Amino acid sequence: MPGQPTEAELAADPLRHRFILVFDREGYSPDLFQRLKDQRIAILSYHKHPGPDWAVDEFQPTVVTLQNGDRDTLALAERGTRLNNGLWVRELRRRDPSGHQTSILSTAYRCALDRTAAAMFARWYQENYFKYMRQHYGLDRLIEHGISPLPETTRLVNPAWRALDSAVRRTAAELSRARARFAGHVLEPAASTPAAAAQHEARKGAQLEQIQAQEARLTDLKTQRQSQPRHVELKDLPPEQRVAQLRAGRKQFLDTIKLIAYRAESALVAILREKMSRHDDARSLVRALFATPINLRPDATGTELRIELHGQANPAHDALIEHLCTELNSTESCYPGTTLRLYFTTLRSSTFPRGQDV
Repeated sequence: MPGQPTEAELAADPLRHRFILVFDREGYSPDLFQRLKDQRIAILSYHKHPGPDWAVDEFQPTVVTLQNGDRDTLALAERGTRLNNGLWVRELRRRDPSGHQTSILSTAYRCALDRTAAAMFARWYQENYFKYMRQHYGLDRLIEHGISPLPETTRLVNPAWRALDSAVRRTAAELSRARARFAGHVLEPAASTPAAAAQHEARKGAQLEQIQAQEARLTDLKTQRQSQPRHVELKDLPPEQRVAQLRAGRKQFLDTIKLIAYRAESALVAILREKMSRHDDARSLVRALFATPINLRPDATGTELRIELHGQANPAHDALIEHLCTELNSTESCYPGTTLRLYFTTLRSSTFPRGQDV
């Protein structure tokens, strides 16, 4: 991967990493952190068990350059933290104006404090990006039907282990509820007659037998699960349990086009924001622009391809689009494969005097 340190650089500095994986607290696992560290892969994640708040005087104002280029001052603090498996990690905390502290763990020991914080908070940009791409670009849409085989050496979760693991989790939950019912079944002193006491003892005895049976079943299931490998190779599964994957070639090609289209959209958004007070409206305006009818008028002399955009419902949007057209025309781009220079204009600006409404 480009930008990674060489083997010699890694050998010279035992605290240096190849790259950083950033993920949510759902991926919290000290054993996983250790395995990745052994492979010289750093992690950056939220602390699932942060413990008590740190003292306020530990936090210092730190200027952080965010993913979008904005600079913000955050109250940050850092300590070394030892996890339950003995792994020492960096623990970074941010204290917001309300006093809430956000705890972050990292094994990127050579990364500066401000860059580490910026990388963690940039995860929200990535999540928002994928949400936007799914909503407006159909990033997860099925492109073609069909499957392709997986390599026989592909490692998968053992179906037998998965079924036993589900049974263990289900039985453990039932056992927990049964224990709670057993503890909550108490004979009230006001109703402590001999008959009521006998009935109470009978119920408690039946519940105890049920708990003991569930405990034995849970122990047996755990033993069976332990006897099964958690992962197996595809070739070791019987034919009816083997899986395949959806065809990905065409989807990868179209997804690449979608990513390029998104970058083009972002460039147009940046131009529009130069004239907009409400930056959040820029993307919706660009999406509306993409759906706007146009007239294509090739110049008879063969030097220009005129693209005339029909007017928007809001005259203020027309003025913004005229600004966008001016910026695009300044690039003097040609239509691919021809010598026709692209010239963008709105019908309002090309048909009516400036300032005159329709």
